[in-house]
Amino acid sequence: MFTGIIEALGRVTAIRDENTNKHFTITSPFTHELKIDQSVAHNGVCLTVVSITDDAYVVTAIDETLQKTNLNSLKQGDLVNLERCMVANGRFDGHVVQGHVDQTAVCESVTDENGSWVFTFRYDDRSGNVTVEKGSICVNGISLTVFNSKSDSFSVAIIPYTYEHTNLHTVKAGDTVNLEFDIIGKYVARLLGK
Repeated sequence: MFTGIIEALGRVTAIRDENTNKHFTITSPFTHELKIDQSVAHNGVCLTVVSITDDAYVVTAIDETLQKTNLNSLKQGDLVNLERCMVANGRFDGHVVQGHVDQTAVCESVTDENGSWVFTFRYDDRSGNVTVEKGSICVNGISLTVFNSKSDSFSVAIIPYTYEHTNLHTVKAGDTVNLEFDIIGKYVARLLGK
């Protein structure tokens, strides 16, 4: 389980294709603390560490993951948001995040609000996923609060710390991001037959 509080930015240093899988080599400030078989969220996608060498580690994404997330569009040199699993005795600062991306969204706009930024995202609402005003959403693994909630779009306001310490500072209109909708909202929608 994750919380959507990003620990660090990692950099993609290599990508290797193997059949329908992609192996991503990532450098990060906490690589030395990782172990093989550990789960790490990459832009909100839970992936397993399969090897470690010096300051780099490798994770593998299968075709199902590549089709439903923005990992397929990563290039060498790209930054990814990283979060290790929540420790049992840690503070719960974000919201319940599973690391299971529901779908992607396209950034419609980024507005500089003179000290903060407003990002608006549009997604395909045919999957039944919903947002609610002042509810939680996970964008590229970041726990954020929704406003301007509509059936197929929403906005989030970003403080300078989040902007500078996540890969949101690289997201521009037209870019694709990963979305994980609030698990409680998904259960309620399912129970109500949405």
